[in-house]
Amino acid sequence: MIVTTTASVPGFEITATLGIVQGNTVRAKHIGRDFMAGIKGIVGGEIEGYTELLAEARNEAIDRMLAAAIHREADGVVNVRFVTSMVAQTMSEMLAYGTAVKLRAVPMPVE
Repeated sequence: MIVTTTASVPGFEITATLGIVQGNTVRAKHIGRDFMAGIKGIVGGEIEGYTELLAEARNEAIDRMLAAAIHREADGVVNVRFVTSMVAQTMSEMLAYGTAVKLRAVPMPVE
């Protein structure tokens, strides 16, 4: 499965557009992460617990988006985007979405 943030895939032709596919997850903060975030907020620096939480959420959202693309028998997903939003004070949603497509390799010209 080819996944890209661009509208096309070099070396391939889009032969069919299968529609929008998406995957999302909602994650809650952890009390330990909140405590460390509070300390980091005072002294500065990366909040590694939140960085890890967002990376896990992004990977899960991508996996769910790809499952939706596989269900549509897609060869790839183009124009992939990510959106995050707060659902409640302690919960955030990560959404991955793009356009599922059928692809065909384009023969390279022989020189």
